[in-house]
Amino acid sequence: MQFSESWLRSFCNPSLTTAQLADTLTMAGLEVEDLQPVAPPFTKIVVGEIKEAEQHPNADRLRVCKVDVGQAELLNIVCGAPNARIGIRIPCALVGAELPPGEDGKPFLIKVGKLRGVESQGMLCSARELKLAEDHGGLMELPLGAPLGQNIRDYLNLDDTLFTLKLTPNLAHCLSVFGVAREVAALTGAPLNAPTFPALAVTNQDSVRVKISAPDLCGRFSGRVVRHINTKAKTPQWMIDRLARSGQRSVTALVDISNYVMFELGRPSHIFDLDKIHGALDVRWGKAGEQLKLLNGNTVTLDEKVGVIADDVQVESLAGIMGGDATAVSDDTQNVYIEAAFWWPATIAGRSRRFNFSTDAGHRFERGVDPKQTVEHIERITQLVLDICGTPETTVGAIDDQQPNIPQPKSVQLRVARAAKVIGMPLTQAQCVDALQRLGLPLTEEEGVITVSPPSYRFDIQIEEDLIEEVVRMVGFNNLPNTPPLAPISAKVRTESSRNAFAVRRSLAALGYQETINFSFVEERWEKELAGNTDLIRLLNPIASQMNVMRSSLLGSLLQVLKFNQARRASRVRIFEVGRVFLRDASIKNSHATVESFNQPMRVAGLACGGADALQWGRKEQGVDFFDVKGDVEALLAPLKPEFKVASHPAMHPGRCAEVFVGDKSIGYVGELHPKWRQSYELVQVPILFELDLAAVMTRNLPCYETVPKLQAVQRDIAVVVGDQVTHSGLLAAIWAAPTNGLLRDARLFDVYRPKAPQGGVEVETGALDRSLAVRLTLNSDDATLTEDQIEAAVQAVVAQLLSDVNARQRV
Repeated sequence: MQFSESWLRSFCNPSLTTAQLADTLTMAGLEVEDLQPVAPPFTKIVVGEIKEAEQHPNADRLRVCKVDVGQAELLNIVCGAPNARIGIRIPCALVGAELPPGEDGKPFLIKVGKLRGVESQGMLCSARELKLAEDHGGLMELPLGAPLGQNIRDYLNLDDTLFTLKLTPNLAHCLSVFGVAREVAALTGAPLNAPTFPALAVTNQDSVRVKISAPDLCGRFSGRVVRHINTKAKTPQWMIDRLARSGQRSVTALVDISNYVMFELGRPSHIFDLDKIHGALDVRWGKAGEQLKLLNGNTVTLDEKVGVIADDVQVESLAGIMGGDATAVSDDTQNVYIEAAFWWPATIAGRSRRFNFSTDAGHRFERGVDPKQTVEHIERITQLVLDICGTPETTVGAIDDQQPNIPQPKSVQLRVARAAKVIGMPLTQAQCVDALQRLGLPLTEEEGVITVSPPSYRFDIQIEEDLIEEVVRMVGFNNLPNTPPLAPISAKVRTESSRNAFAVRRSLAALGYQETINFSFVEERWEKELAGNTDLIRLLNPIASQMNVMRSSLLGSLLQVLKFNQARRASRVRIFEVGRVFLRDASIKNSHATVESFNQPMRVAGLACGGADALQWGRKEQGVDFFDVKGDVEALLAPLKPEFKVASHPAMHPGRCAEVFVGDKSIGYVGELHPKWRQSYELVQVPILFELDLAAVMTRNLPCYETVPKLQAVQRDIAVVVGDQVTHSGLLAAIWAAPTNGLLRDARLFDVYRPKAPQGGVEVETGALDRSLAVRLTLNSDDATLTEDQIEAAVQAVVAQLLSDVNARQRV
């Protein structure tokens, strides 16, 4: 919320500087987000009037003006503005004036100079040159009553300051200048200049029949008819200035009046063109299929969940949000109907977002607007209409006030002992009573208990903690003591067999991956296609229409990051994310760390796409493949020895996907993206992905002491022919099962050979299409140097075991 300091001080003017006032508001929970001067610094600019304006003798686009600035002699000033004419009053920069800095950051000094041979003794200014507006269409024209020679800063009150407050949703009563002033009075003790609303004399008997068909939508509806007004009247400058300094541009007099009262008192209202209303008004819920053209030009389709104001022919307004175009006031309007209502906050909340826009009125009504001030605020609006748009023929009707369902606030009790415990400082009952009374909260006292009846404008006071918060705000958050914790605090010691998530992140970063952080709510499509999830966890109020479900896999988020990078011509992408996923699980019970029926495990997922290594001259570029990422997973899990088994996954290639096991436990998957998803997501290159359970990745074996071999190891290579169904893990398991008497220290596969298929009808040896696998065996003994007999015996034992377990035969 934005407003000017001078407007605030017109209601409450404490003896505080601007900075002190801002600090006081912030320490009371009304955070002052920004303080900005209304205008940048400039000097020696006064009100002037053009007395003469003649064509420049040497320039078609220049005029030589005689300007009266209240001095003995007129100033001779050359000006090129198209609106420079006799009789207007404008800002005039005298010789020696300093204008606001330009684009170079340096102030602009006014000197006596010559333009095309004619002396110029100053400069006539536009609003843009004074940095008061962006309009550069000509000179800034001032009212004819502006006093000649007066400093323009004093005349336009340019030494004012703009306050921008960042209000939390519970501070709806501060969404007006008067509401903030009420808080300032409570905080500082300065007197509050509360506005009065004298009833106007009724001079016509006209009214509009109103029916409230939905009391659960509208609790109070007030309105009156005003006839024979001049809608072409000009909004006074003081109102235009206050609106502009609240971030609202001037539109027409009637619209400005309605907006002004909203910013002043927090009351959104609406002014109908009376002659465009067909019959009576009906306040009701919308009907499916109804359409309404709004004041912003949009046409929206309504349903039963949106409140409307309709007449006998059509819908005229979106209740509590925006008026309709059909009954909008215009320059031809002569008679108006002024409406002020109380809309139940729950019936307004979220409605405007359904139509992809928001309004100041909806912002206030969905938080709560005082239901007991509708009549008084109509009186205020009417008085402004009479003052600005009134004519000798203007007549005012009686206020029709219907109150079918006004909220009845429930009293709330504050236990002084409880307040002291929650706040963390000693408090007396007198201190609590003083704080609440300063806020204008009606109360009664008993020993140790204060009972408060919340006023009609305080929708946020519902439970005891709300009153405790009010006491804290009056005390001031900066005055709360710094009390150290009384309970002992001991850090949780992580066991040696577990590493933390940061260590996992560092390990992946060392492997060349970059971390990404993504939203936990994702597109429904990702869940169905990439996770195979049909039991979706939907969001009731998503921040965007396409982010409406909670993710059960991290893969969709990584693919979106890949697509973003490839759209920007990134040729090599290696990314990972450590994050939480969300699964339905009826076995989960409520606890301090869990939510009933929902499992929320942490996972780590990665994606590699493009070159296996960064481009360099010493080797040929090669794209990343399944085995590169499989190696990264093995490095991440080390010293655990994972096992990879052929598997299927909704997001992965059916023939290039493996399930990762540690022992007998499955901890995730690794594989190439399925071809149809690559095509569907329009990816330039095929990525390799993995997703693992973070808890399993964080587990590690404790290091064990082993002596360093003192004797020379021996290596032997063997080549065996095996069937195509034999896996790497099955091969190594058979080798390690061989009875080598402890001599086998290591076994590594280093070559795979598969003969080409037969061509031209040439016969090949039976089994030649099986794979030939070459394994390097490392043998050693701690007791003595190995003999050739021992080595040969160990190798033959391995070959025999391979024949027995995987039907392998040694290749000669």
